Amino acid sequence: MHNNRRDFLKMSAFAAAGMSLPFSGNSLFAANKLPAFGLQLWTVKEDMLADPKGTLKKIASFGYKQIESFEGDKGIFWGMDHKDFKKYMDDLGMTIISSHCKIEENFERKAAEAAAIGMKYLICPYKGPQPSIDTFKKFADEFNKCGKIAKANGIRFAYHNHDYSFKAMNGLVPQDVMMDNTDKDTVDFEMDIYWVVAAGADPLAYFKKYPNRFRLCHVKDQAIIKDGHESCHLGKGVIDFKKILKAGTDSGLKYYVVEQEAFTGSNPIDSAKIDATYLKNFSM
Repeated sequence: MHNNRRDFLKMSAFAAAGMSLPFSGNSLFAANKLPAFGLQLWTVKEDMLADPKGTLKKIASFGYKQIESFEGDKGIFWGMDHKDFKKYMDDLGMTIISSHCKIEENFERKAAEAAAIGMKYLICPYKGPQPSIDTFKKFADEFNKCGKIAKANGIRFAYHNHDYSFKAMNGLVPQDVMMDNTDKDTVDFEMDIYWVVAAGADPLAYFKKYPNRFRLCHVKDQAIIKDGHESCHLGKGVIDFKKILKAGTDSGLKYYVVEQEAFTGSNPIDSAKIDATYLKNFSM
């Protein structure tokens, strides 16, 4: 009886102290929750090709508030005008924050359209392994040009990594070469956490070495299999997202984007729902 009363008084005092703190829009218990999270539409690419609007409606119902598109046969906006696409996003309570795109084609037009509907980023998704480290220096020059165009339109440019950019060439790491030779005022980076880990690099070390350069990330888990590794549902693999996302957030991460690669027995829509449930309950 006395123990119960003592526990009750402790809890009452804690609650009172919490109520006396200035309200910042988040409860004490939600302080370490992600502010929002999105989905890279590559996750559900076949569904998007078959039924863009219906697929986006399903995604919204799972709890995603943001999306990151990519440029396929139907373009960044899936056959819709960019303003019509935004209106549909508004109707669903979602925001398109970014898109992967072909930066070599009509980048100025894409930047203008992205800015017109409030997007934050256009992103180079892939360059591929190269025969020389000098090629990565040329990529840095290309990224600087894209960064200037993006900035002139009021948005940002970023590069999304795979594993190849963390494999040293002639004593230099391509990822470092690109980051060291791009203008931090105009060029950001999207860390695909899965591919950093797959390359044997340390996400924490990169956040520390390059603070405020990784503004977006792909949240994608990794399972160890007999012949190497493959994607898996969030929380079912070996990646420590609590530690990594906390360090990333402290170093400037602002956007957390699920990208689920297919694996044996998976279904894209089901995977998108499972991953959303994980992040809704996730805390750093």
